[in-house]
Amino acid sequence: MKLNYLLIFIPIALLLDWFQANPVLIFAAATLATIPLAGIMAQATESLAAYLGPSVGGLLNASLGNAPEIIIGLLALQKGLPDVVKASFTGSILGNLVLGLGLSMIVGGLKHGFQKFDKLQAGMSASLLFLAAVGLIMPAMAEHVTPRHNVEISLGTSVALFVVYALSIVFTLTSGRAAPGAEPHQDAEEPPAWSRNKSLGILIVVTIGLAIVSEVLTGAIEPASAKLGFTPVFAGVIVLALAGNTAQLFNAVRFAAQDKMDLALSITVGASTQVALFVAPLLVFFGRFLGPGMDLVFTPFEVVSIVLAVSVASRLTGDGECHWMEGTLLVGVYLIFGVVFYALPK
Repeated sequence: MKLNYLLIFIPIALLLDWFQANPVLIFAAATLATIPLAGIMAQATESLAAYLGPSVGGLLNASLGNAPEIIIGLLALQKGLPDVVKASFTGSILGNLVLGLGLSMIVGGLKHGFQKFDKLQAGMSASLLFLAAVGLIMPAMAEHVTPRHNVEISLGTSVALFVVYALSIVFTLTSGRAAPGAEPHQDAEEPPAWSRNKSLGILIVVTIGLAIVSEVLTGAIEPASAKLGFTPVFAGVIVLALAGNTAQLFNAVRFAAQDKMDLALSITVGASTQVALFVAPLLVFFGRFLGPGMDLVFTPFEVVSIVLAVSVASRLTGDGECHWMEGTLLVGVYLIFGVVFYALPK
């Protein structure tokens, strides 16, 4: 691919981190290193989608794209930083659901006009996101009534979220719904670039690479943000989340530009859904054994931001089609979030 030359930034980022160079340089090198890895992941996902369908392909992409977040979350919990983990969750949901989806709609809309996608899958994703919002609202409300039981409440809520998410995967894999936006791209004239096994193997290798680079990036984000004058809240919710989700953003925009909005939607909305219904509950479970207990008690502003993001995204995807102006609205919402998070005190 054209961006493969950026792979050189992988060893550069590792060397800079090893020699404890300027954290801004480490952060920049690690961010650039994620771009070619994201491109390779997109090509492998596209090949897999030809064999398994866009819904499964997007599911795999979102799953492997979130693998670094699980690894980073586990490391942060071991270091006793549950608040950092929760801030990154908030930023990941906002970044994928609002910014990633918005940029995809803008790029795809400017290139292809109106784009259609599977209305049933979009509706189910919206419902899952509303469930995620409920799962964040209730523990936060309970914190003001019975704070001594927040860990138990979070654990029970996590079990419910995890079970529903598992059942949603079963529904996705067994519904047999064809994605209309992807059918024209899966004909005999455009065979997959790689075989199914090769694509899956490359995805696994790239995920490991992303996990390593993401760990370097995460280690540099706090000192880099301090040098750049960012508050910890802005650094966690905006900067760290954007850097950690470069793969999903890059891939979603790439697929939208190819008029494969079903894949773009599966990646952006799927990544947000997985963070809320899979990654967060999983780390709550692991948090029982690693350092301070992880809970689902987010700050009021984080809860409000996620609920508003879910409401706006659900409204714009409910009709099964999109255009560039709807993407502009989503990006505008994200910019408002960014301005307010930047202005929040420490």
